[in-house]
Amino acid sequence: MKRTAGELAQYLGARLDGDAGTLISGVASPENARAEDLIYLASLSHADRAAESAARCVLAPDGTRLAGKTVIEVRHPKLAFAKAAAWLLSETAAPSKSAAIHPTAVIAPNTKFGAGVSVGPYAVIEDDVEIGDGTVIEAFCFLGRGSRAGEDCRLHPRVTLYAGSQLGDRVELHSGVVVGGDGFGYVFGEGKHWKFPQVGGVEIGDDVEIGCNTTIDRGSLDTTRIGAGVKIDNLVQVAHNVQIGEHTVIASQTGISGSSTLGKNVAVSGQVGIGDHCIVEDGAMLGGQCGVLNGKTIRGGQIVWGTPARPLDKFKEQYAHFARLPKLEARVRKLEDGGKRA
Repeated sequence: MKRTAGELAQYLGARLDGDAGTLISGVASPENARAEDLIYLASLSHADRAAESAARCVLAPDGTRLAGKTVIEVRHPKLAFAKAAAWLLSETAAPSKSAAIHPTAVIAPNTKFGAGVSVGPYAVIEDDVEIGDGTVIEAFCFLGRGSRAGEDCRLHPRVTLYAGSQLGDRVELHSGVVVGGDGFGYVFGEGKHWKFPQVGGVEIGDDVEIGCNTTIDRGSLDTTRIGAGVKIDNLVQVAHNVQIGEHTVIASQTGISGSSTLGKNVAVSGQVGIGDHCIVEDGAMLGGQCGVLNGKTIRGGQIVWGTPARPLDKFKEQYAHFARLPKLEARVRKLEDGGKRA
């Protein structure tokens, strides 16, 4: 859909310098942009990229001037670009709201459909499932008995909702996501492992997005909960009874063990390991590949790194010492050798 620079500036509440009638139909990087694509300039140090781009309209920091370009001035160009992209592409990228049930889909007769629901080829929907208005269920998805997807959700191909899984509104699950599988719970006795009951539920809040092949286990006796606005990357494991607060972000290959709690606005980098019964308080940041040992607490607002996870300043100090160990070893060996000769 085509918009004008003036319309976009009004939508963003921003000041415009240049031709308000400049047409915008898409978004791109400066190097790949066409004339009608929108680009953004994060800082003036990259002004040459914007100046040389074919794009006629640029989101840029306040006070920026670029010869021959229409500039929309914003405080945070990258954030404004994300908002602009969602607005510009909303009608071209969004799934159709018209009801379309593919003839190969297998749907229980007592399924409750909202208006404008779409179900793709070979999807399977069991008894007592509820699907809200405008939700799209793509090919080969499975929605188990008593599960629910709210309004305007999108389940990409091959998403699985085990029985009883609950999704809020505007939830997006990418291909291969599994919600509600059994947690890894066993009790050893009498010479073997006995499976501990995995009969709890999963509740996922509004505006959550979960990446490909991520798994969210059901609670053992309680409920696993993912708060509103949480964003989870590909290949993340969330174990039984885990609680994740609103607007937390979790990067790829992270594993969160059972009964751990992450607060609101937590940032978890890639390949982080969180042991069972841990607490990560609001606003904490966990650096890549760090490990939080079982039962530990990361305090609110802390930045931690390493295994075991420790405050960033302490980690950097210790890491510097580790880097000097080979030289220290050589000095010690030299001293020892000198003592023997004496």
